[in-house]
Amino acid sequence: MNVNTTIHRNILAAVIGAALVLGIGAPASAREPPGTQKQQQQKQQQARKQAQQNAQAAAGRQRATAQSQRRDQQSRNTAQVRQQAAQRQAGQARQQQAAQRQAGQARERAMAQSQRRDEQSRNTAQVRQQAAQRQAGQARERAMAQSQRRDEQSRNTAQVRQQAAQRQAGQPRQQQAAQRAAQQRNAQLRDTERRSAQQRVAERLRAGERAQQRIEQRRLPAAQQQRLITQQQQQSLQYRRQLLARQSLGQQRAYALQQQNRMAQYSYQQMYFQRLRQQQARLAAQRYNYANDPYFYTPASYRYGYGGNYYQTNHYGADLLRQAINYGYQEGIRAGRADREDRWASDYRNSYAYQDANYGYNGYYVSQADYNYYFRQGFRRGYEDGFGRQYQYGQYQNGSNSILSTVLALILNLQPLG
Repeated sequence: MNVNTTIHRNILAAVIGAALVLGIGAPASAREPPGTQKQQQQKQQQARKQAQQNAQAAAGRQRATAQSQRRDQQSRNTAQVRQQAAQRQAGQARQQQAAQRQAGQARERAMAQSQRRDEQSRNTAQVRQQAAQRQAGQARERAMAQSQRRDEQSRNTAQVRQQAAQRQAGQPRQQQAAQRAAQQRNAQLRDTERRSAQQRVAERLRAGERAQQRIEQRRLPAAQQQRLITQQQQQSLQYRRQLLARQSLGQQRAYALQQQNRMAQYSYQQMYFQRLRQQQARLAAQRYNYANDPYFYTPASYRYGYGGNYYQTNHYGADLLRQAINYGYQEGIRAGRADREDRWASDYRNSYAYQDANYGYNGYYVSQADYNYYFRQGFRRGYEDGFGRQYQYGQYQNGSNSILSTVLALILNLQPLG
């Protein structure tokens, strides 16, 4: 209810009450004497004043009551406003807390995803590392197995020879004759097997040559020829610089051999240096014509590989790789004999020629790394034949040593491109 309306109603009630009092007293005053009437009038005035005062007091009380009610209403409104503000602040706080919880959950999810990715990366790296370790272990096991087979073959060969020598010393002449006949038959069988193997290798080579001839009927595009020539020029220049840089190292090795009193090995190394110097002089005097070299317009016809990598070349590059194996075998024969003469332990890796592995390389057709690899493959086998005084991998014919064609084919393992 409106407070002003209530006040007006209360004032109106007081006025009506006073009027009623005055109206009731008026008839009585009319019947009384004049003196009494005057007194009555005074009493009525006093009554009216008292009624007005009462009305004013009632109105004051009503206004005070209304003001109190207004203050109470304002207090209630203020409290309600504060309560609503507090509720809004509490709601905002709850919303902020919810947003913070959501942000925390998002961060936790992001961290979990990052941890899962990191774990997956670690697992992937671990799997790759384990695979690499397995491959390395398998390679070591294969190398050890091959070494053990070679050692077993050497022991068996020595044992067979020792037994043959013992039998020859204690058996009658007839038995010795029979043994010699058996040895001859075995030698004939080995020769037959060697010829058969050589024939198979020759057939593969002829098949490769026929495939190579078919490929060589095509020519490389001019742009590809130019790329090969540019690459070859850089390769040749780098190789010549390396030859110059290795001269001081060769001199240091020669001095070390003299200090060790390995004169046979020193003499061999000096001859190797002389061949390298002659090779270097030929390269310096050479005026190479790239445009007239068919290597640069002949497409690749062979595939070869080592160390898990594969490469392609034409028959010019293949011939250079065969030369690397043969030259390496011949140098290995000389180095092995020198160490045997010096009564030095067998160690082909310590030879300067094995470490250098550049004799015969002209800087063209194949990379220096490829030539070095196949030179060392031939050198190791030649060293074993020279140090052990037996031809397991090669032969001596027409005054020179050469590796067997079957062994060369197995080392190089050229695969004709279709």
